[in-house]
Amino acid sequence: MAKYDVYGIGNALVDMEYEVDVADLEALGIDKGVMTLVDEEHQLRIMNHLAAHPHQRSSGGSAANSMIAVRQFGGTSFYSCKVAGDDLGHFYMQDLRAGGVNTNHHTEKEPGHTGRCVVLVTPDSDRTLCTFLGISGGLSTKELVEDALRDSACFYMEGYLVTSETARQACIAAKGLAEASGVKTAISLSDPNMVRFFKAGLLEMIGAGVDLLFANEDEARDMAGAADLSGTVAYLKTLSREFVITRGSKGALVWDGQKLFDIDPVKVEAVDTVGAGDMFAGAFLYGRGQGWDHPRAGALASAAAAQLVTRLGPRMAAAETQSVLHRFQ
Repeated sequence: MAKYDVYGIGNALVDMEYEVDVADLEALGIDKGVMTLVDEEHQLRIMNHLAAHPHQRSSGGSAANSMIAVRQFGGTSFYSCKVAGDDLGHFYMQDLRAGGVNTNHHTEKEPGHTGRCVVLVTPDSDRTLCTFLGISGGLSTKELVEDALRDSACFYMEGYLVTSETARQACIAAKGLAEASGVKTAISLSDPNMVRFFKAGLLEMIGAGVDLLFANEDEARDMAGAADLSGTVAYLKTLSREFVITRGSKGALVWDGQKLFDIDPVKVEAVDTVGAGDMFAGAFLYGRGQGWDHPRAGALASAAAAQLVTRLGPRMAAAETQSVLHRFQ
């Protein structure tokens, strides 16, 4: 039996989350609803503009959120990332370990700046991300812990890593090691902009195919270049043996390799959709790791993501995650 249910790799980012109006985005010239990479100076200008807005700080990053979700449900997870030896880096690692996730904390912390993500939440509960990768842009094979990867049931990579040459190559190397060790492989496409501007790199990370792919409807459609859902589904079948397409308030579609399942949405009043896809992925990975069938794992993931969006922030307290899980046991 594997020591870890899921081994994840992703950007280590400290989230700075603000509630804003669409007018703020327009004033700042920021594209709504997507992730945009910015340099440190640009990000600081955004934060200065929002200085009067209250905000909350938490350790984030897409795959990190998913690995913490796996752990909160009762699974085991490992996370490879890169932080600097600054205050935010120490905060990040402490927060990750407090969440019960093992990590490459032994890696020497280089001078520099730990990555930050300014998260802008508008009244329609949409999220807009402005990310300064900092030292995370240099994530590489040095951050991989091969023994932990070999001793995992599944390897999971976030699509955001496609923007960095060294991080993309680390994903490719880790995927190869996973496949050679009989470890299943999974990827999240992460964001529409990753697909629009880095599709070739994502295909390089996917290689000959993965066991499981996560995408929202926009990401899946843009990846497929298809005009309709049936064309999108047909294309994803060429990339992955199984896949999940999340559809927001319309629920999700899950392909188990033979059959397509509709996963019902859970009706809630959404406040903040930050982390919804990460929670869905973490819950689904947990359920499948427990041997649940695809509809049951999808139903858990749908319920967990719905619960998450009723408050600010990309994570729930462990007790709340367990409360969602008890509905399905």
